[in-house]
Amino acid sequence: MPHYKYLIVGGGMTADAAVGGIREVDAERPIGLISEEQSPPYNRPPLSKGLWKGEALETIWRGTEKKGVTLHLGRKAEFLDPASKTVRDNQGGVYTFEKLLLATGVTPRRLPFDDGSVIYFRTLEDYQNLRALTERGRRFAVIGGGFIGWEVAAALAMNGNEVVMFFPEEAIGARLYPPDLARFLSGYYREKSVNVVSESAVIGLEKRAQGTVVKTRGHGEFPVDGVVAGIGVTPEVELARSAGLKVDNGIIVDEFLRSTDPNIYAAGDVANFSNSALGSRLRVEHEDAANSMGREAGRGMAGEASPYRHLPFFYSDLFDLGYEAVGELDPHLEIVADWKEPHREGVVYYLREARVRGVLLWNVWGQVDEARRLIAAPGPLRAADLKGRLPKAQ
Repeated sequence: MPHYKYLIVGGGMTADAAVGGIREVDAERPIGLISEEQSPPYNRPPLSKGLWKGEALETIWRGTEKKGVTLHLGRKAEFLDPASKTVRDNQGGVYTFEKLLLATGVTPRRLPFDDGSVIYFRTLEDYQNLRALTERGRRFAVIGGGFIGWEVAAALAMNGNEVVMFFPEEAIGARLYPPDLARFLSGYYREKSVNVVSESAVIGLEKRAQGTVVKTRGHGEFPVDGVVAGIGVTPEVELARSAGLKVDNGIIVDEFLRSTDPNIYAAGDVANFSNSALGSRLRVEHEDAANSMGREAGRGMAGEASPYRHLPFFYSDLFDLGYEAVGELDPHLEIVADWKEPHREGVVYYLREARVRGVLLWNVWGQVDEARRLIAAPGPLRAADLKGRLPKAQ
């Protein structure tokens, strides 16, 4: 039964960042890491971005194994007893700890008619499976109009594949972008030869001689060689819930990223934390949150705790368009758009009660910190106050 001063459940970017945070404070005491994946931690964004643009696979590795950590790969933590500080995995392995980090991430929502061939595109294995399919076929369906959907559709199309996108909303990114920008984006994807089938519902998949047929309600059938789905995720909280920790859209943590048990921390996609700038609780599923929260949780576990005040940013690539964003991107808020070139370069502000709650930097770079300052500002701010506010939007 291995005993660790620090035990981490999860094998993603958050876990690696936590190892780094621990080692900044404590260079020697033992760290254990339990991960369902067979691979050590790696950077996930390149799976739908850089690797499709020619970046080498070797660039994704984070070198966790070089940081003095024992990796227990291919194992799922199934039982946690906070009283005895014990974790048990699905292969009968038992681990004890002094401080524990839950970096369990999220689980993709699955289609009710999945026949086992759908790729939900969260892991290195998913990337490798999709790459292998592109070597045997060139027609692909992408179900979902959010991050995974638009990034994978662009990646496949840029590599010479025929792509059809299905989603129930009016346009790509309709849950984040103002309607005019979302409509522009759908048209832009069509210009890039992606068949965008909006306001559609996929109702089934069927294996036929010509491959997989995607069945829709009202839009006909589409024969394809592979199917990728990005229809949302749910935070992986079962281990925490069964251990009696408080969960609500993730694992509830305090300002030091501690759960309701002070010896158990949570960070990354699964953590529900409070942000003072927005005055609300958040759960953020992006790289900056994984890295910043993981490091801070690791330092806290090792005795150098400080309040987590960071407001994470996120970014995406959409063919030759891209953006960075921070805060709440909710098209139902008041929208103030400050375009240098409409839908090509500019800043979109999201306001509630005369305060900036979110900033979308569309093909505008290097302004995330200034955007954070605007979100933290007490206001009131009017549309006129925001025009030309960020230097590259002038």
